[in-house]
Amino acid sequence: MQVPDRQEKAKILLVDDREENLVALEAILSSLDQELVRARSGEEALKALLTDEYAVILLDIVMPGMDGFETAQDIKRRRKTRDVPIIFLTAVNSDPDYAFRGYAAGAVDFIAKPFDPWVLRAKVSVFVELYNKTRQLQEQAALLRSQSVLLGSALAAVESQVYTVAEQAPAEITPTVGELERRILALRAAVDGLRPQAPPHFDGLGE
Repeated sequence: MQVPDRQEKAKILLVDDREENLVALEAILSSLDQELVRARSGEEALKALLTDEYAVILLDIVMPGMDGFETAQDIKRRRKTRDVPIIFLTAVNSDPDYAFRGYAAGAVDFIAKPFDPWVLRAKVSVFVELYNKTRQLQEQAALLRSQSVLLGSALAAVESQVYTVAEQAPAEITPTVGELERRILALRAAVDGLRPQAPPHFDGLGE
Protein backbone atom coordinates (compact mmCIF):
# COMPACT_ATOMS: atom_id res chain seq x y z
CA MET A 1 0.00 0.00 0.00
CA GLN A 2 1.39 3.39 -0.96
CA VAL A 3 0.31 6.93 -0.10
CA PRO A 4 -0.67 8.68 -3.37
CA ASP A 5 1.93 11.16 -4.59
CA ARG A 6 -0.70 13.41 -6.13
CA GLN A 7 -3.22 14.76 -3.69
CA GLU A 8 -6.84 14.78 -4.74
CA LYS A 9 -8.67 18.07 -4.71
CA ALA A 10 -10.81 18.78 -1.68
CA LYS A 11 -14.53 19.32 -2.22
CA ILE A 12 -16.21 22.54 -1.08
CA LEU A 13 -20.01 22.56 -0.90
CA LEU A 14 -21.70 25.84 -1.88
CA VAL A 15 -25.33 26.00 -0.75
CA ASP A 16 -27.49 28.90 -2.00
CA ASP A 17 -30.80 29.13 -3.80
CA ARG A 18 -29.72 32.10 -5.93
CA GLU A 19 -27.72 31.51 -9.11
CA GLU A 20 -25.88 34.84 -8.92
CA ASN A 21 -24.63 34.03 -5.41
CA LEU A 22 -23.30 30.65 -6.51
CA VAL A 23 -21.52 32.25 -9.46
CA ALA A 24 -19.97 34.87 -7.17
CA LEU A 25 -18.75 32.22 -4.71
CA GLU A 26 -17.23 30.17 -7.52
CA ALA A 27 -15.41 33.25 -8.84
CA ILE A 28 -14.01 34.06 -5.39
CA LEU A 29 -12.90 30.52 -4.59
CA SER A 30 -11.70 29.40 -8.01
CA SER A 31 -8.11 30.42 -7.24
CA LEU A 32 -7.96 27.82 -4.46
CA ASP A 33 -8.00 25.16 -7.20
CA GLN A 34 -10.36 22.84 -5.33
CA GLU A 35 -13.56 21.11 -6.45
CA LEU A 36 -16.57 23.40 -5.99
CA VAL A 37 -19.94 21.63 -5.73
CA ARG A 38 -23.27 23.46 -5.99
CA ALA A 39 -26.46 22.81 -4.03
CA ARG A 40 -29.53 25.01 -4.52
CA SER A 41 -31.37 23.95 -1.36
CA GLY A 42 -30.87 22.36 2.02
CA GLU A 43 -32.36 19.12 0.75
CA GLU A 44 -29.94 19.05 -2.19
CA ALA A 45 -27.01 19.74 0.14
CA LEU A 46 -27.95 16.81 2.39
CA LYS A 47 -28.11 14.51 -0.63
CA ALA A 48 -24.66 15.64 -1.76
CA LEU A 49 -23.26 14.88 1.69
CA LEU A 50 -24.50 11.30 1.48
CA THR A 51 -22.13 10.40 -1.34
CA ASP A 52 -19.02 12.58 -0.94
CA GLU A 53 -16.72 14.04 1.71
CA TYR A 54 -16.35 17.81 1.97
CA ALA A 55 -13.66 19.98 3.50
CA VAL A 56 -16.05 22.83 4.31
CA ILE A 57 -19.63 23.94 3.62
CA LEU A 58 -20.64 27.50 2.74
CA LEU A 59 -24.30 27.66 3.71
CA ASP A 60 -26.82 30.39 3.02
CA ILE A 61 -29.39 30.90 5.77
CA VAL A 62 -32.45 32.30 4.01
CA MET A 63 -33.66 29.68 1.53
CA PRO A 64 -37.12 28.42 0.60
CA GLY A 65 -38.16 25.14 2.22
CA MET A 66 -35.39 23.98 4.56
CA ASP A 67 -33.42 27.04 5.69
CA GLY A 68 -29.74 27.12 6.62
CA PHE A 69 -30.32 26.54 10.34
CA GLU A 70 -32.38 23.41 9.73
CA THR A 71 -29.85 22.16 7.19
CA ALA A 72 -26.97 22.67 9.62
CA GLN A 73 -28.81 20.86 12.39
CA ASP A 74 -29.40 17.86 10.11
CA ILE A 75 -25.73 17.87 9.07
CA LYS A 76 -24.58 17.86 12.70
CA ARG A 77 -26.97 15.05 13.63
CA ARG A 78 -25.39 12.70 11.10
CA ARG A 79 -22.35 10.79 12.32
CA LYS A 80 -20.67 10.94 8.91
CA THR A 81 -20.97 14.73 8.51
CA ARG A 82 -21.09 16.13 12.03
CA ASP A 83 -17.43 17.25 11.93
CA VAL A 84 -17.63 19.05 8.56
CA PRO A 85 -17.04 22.78 9.18
CA ILE A 86 -19.95 25.07 8.26
CA ILE A 87 -19.59 28.75 7.40
CA PHE A 88 -22.92 30.59 7.33
CA LEU A 89 -23.42 33.30 4.70
CA THR A 90 -26.40 35.64 4.91
CA ALA A 91 -27.57 39.05 3.75
CA VAL A 92 -29.73 39.41 6.86
CA ASN A 93 -27.43 41.09 9.37
CA SER A 94 -29.78 43.34 11.33
CA ASP A 95 -30.90 40.66 13.79
CA PRO A 96 -28.14 39.70 16.31
CA ASP A 97 -30.08 36.51 17.03
CA TYR A 98 -29.00 35.17 13.62
CA ALA A 99 -25.36 34.88 14.65
CA PHE A 100 -26.28 33.19 17.93
CA ARG A 101 -28.54 30.70 16.17
CA GLY A 102 -25.83 30.03 13.60
CA TYR A 103 -23.20 29.10 16.18
CA ALA A 104 -25.78 27.12 18.17
CA ALA A 105 -26.54 25.11 15.01
CA GLY A 106 -22.86 24.13 14.77
CA ALA A 107 -21.31 26.79 12.53
CA VAL A 108 -17.60 27.55 12.81
CA ASP A 109 -18.07 31.04 11.37
CA PHE A 110 -20.78 33.52 10.40
CA ILE A 111 -20.21 36.01 7.58
CA ALA A 112 -22.71 38.70 6.62
CA LYS A 113 -23.14 39.75 3.00
CA PRO A 114 -21.67 41.68 1.33
CA PHE A 115 -18.43 40.06 2.48
CA ASP A 116 -14.78 40.72 1.69
CA PRO A 117 -13.71 38.17 -0.98
CA TRP A 118 -10.17 38.03 0.42
CA VAL A 119 -11.40 37.27 3.93
CA LEU A 120 -13.78 34.56 2.72
CA ARG A 121 -11.13 32.92 0.56
CA ALA A 122 -8.61 32.98 3.42
CA LYS A 123 -11.06 31.39 5.86
CA VAL A 124 -12.04 28.66 3.41
CA SER A 125 -8.39 27.92 2.62
CA VAL A 126 -7.71 27.29 6.33
CA PHE A 127 -10.35 24.55 6.46
CA VAL A 128 -9.19 23.05 3.17
CA GLU A 129 -5.65 22.83 4.53
CA LEU A 130 -6.91 21.27 7.76
CA TYR A 131 -8.92 18.71 5.76
CA ASN A 132 -5.92 17.84 3.59
CA LYS A 133 -3.62 17.45 6.60
CA THR A 134 -6.16 15.18 8.31
CA ARG A 135 -6.50 13.08 5.16
CA GLN A 136 -2.72 12.73 4.89
CA LEU A 137 -2.50 11.55 8.51
CA GLN A 138 -5.25 9.00 7.88
CA GLU A 139 -3.45 7.65 4.81
CA GLN A 140 -0.16 7.43 6.71
CA ALA A 141 -1.89 5.65 9.61
CA ALA A 142 -3.43 3.14 7.20
CA LEU A 143 -0.01 2.53 5.62
CA LEU A 144 1.56 2.03 9.03
CA ARG A 145 -1.16 -0.41 10.05
CA SER A 146 -0.63 -2.40 6.85
CA GLN A 147 3.12 -2.54 7.35
CA SER A 148 2.82 -3.55 11.01
CA VAL A 149 0.44 -6.38 10.07
CA LEU A 150 2.87 -7.70 7.44
CA LEU A 151 5.81 -7.44 9.81
CA GLY A 152 3.81 -9.15 12.55
CA SER A 153 3.03 -12.04 10.21
CA ALA A 154 6.69 -12.38 9.27
CA LEU A 155 7.69 -12.39 12.94
CA ALA A 156 5.14 -15.09 13.69
CA ALA A 157 6.68 -17.29 11.01
CA VAL A 158 10.19 -16.71 12.39
CA GLU A 159 9.00 -17.43 15.92
CA SER A 160 7.54 -20.72 14.80
CA GLN A 161 10.84 -21.73 13.20
CA VAL A 162 12.85 -20.68 16.24
CA TYR A 163 10.66 -22.69 18.62
CA THR A 164 10.94 -25.70 16.34
CA VAL A 165 14.73 -25.38 16.32
CA ALA A 166 14.77 -24.89 20.10
CA GLU A 167 12.94 -28.18 20.63
CA GLN A 168 15.40 -30.05 18.43
CA ALA A 169 18.61 -28.18 19.26
CA PRO A 170 21.49 -29.81 21.13
CA ALA A 171 22.10 -28.59 24.68
CA GLU A 172 25.22 -26.62 23.74
CA ILE A 173 23.35 -24.21 21.39
CA THR A 174 20.18 -23.83 23.49
CA PRO A 175 21.40 -20.55 25.12
CA THR A 176 21.91 -19.03 21.66
CA VAL A 177 18.38 -20.02 20.66
CA GLY A 178 17.05 -18.51 23.88
CA GLU A 179 18.75 -15.19 23.12
CA LEU A 180 17.22 -15.20 19.66
CA GLU A 181 13.80 -15.80 21.20
CA ARG A 182 14.28 -12.81 23.52
CA ARG A 183 15.26 -10.60 20.61
CA ILE A 184 12.18 -11.67 18.66
CA LEU A 185 9.94 -10.84 21.62
CA ALA A 186 11.57 -7.41 21.90
CA LEU A 187 11.06 -6.82 18.19
CA ARG A 188 7.41 -7.86 18.44
CA ALA A 189 6.92 -5.36 21.29
CA ALA A 190 8.44 -2.67 19.08
CA VAL A 191 6.09 -3.58 16.22
CA ASP A 192 3.09 -3.37 18.54
CA GLY A 193 4.25 0.08 19.56
CA LEU A 194 4.10 1.18 15.91
CA ARG A 195 0.38 0.58 15.65
CA PRO A 196 -1.27 4.03 15.39
CA GLN A 197 -3.72 5.16 18.02
CA ALA A 198 -7.23 6.40 17.14
CA PRO A 199 -7.17 10.10 16.19
CA PRO A 200 -8.78 12.52 18.65
CA HIS A 201 -12.41 13.38 17.98
CA PHE A 202 -12.91 16.77 16.31
CA ASP A 203 -16.08 18.52 17.42
CA GLY A 204 -15.56 21.57 15.22
CA LEU A 205 -14.56 25.13 16.07
CA GLY A 206 -16.91 27.55 17.68
CA GLU A 207 -19.07 24.93 19.40
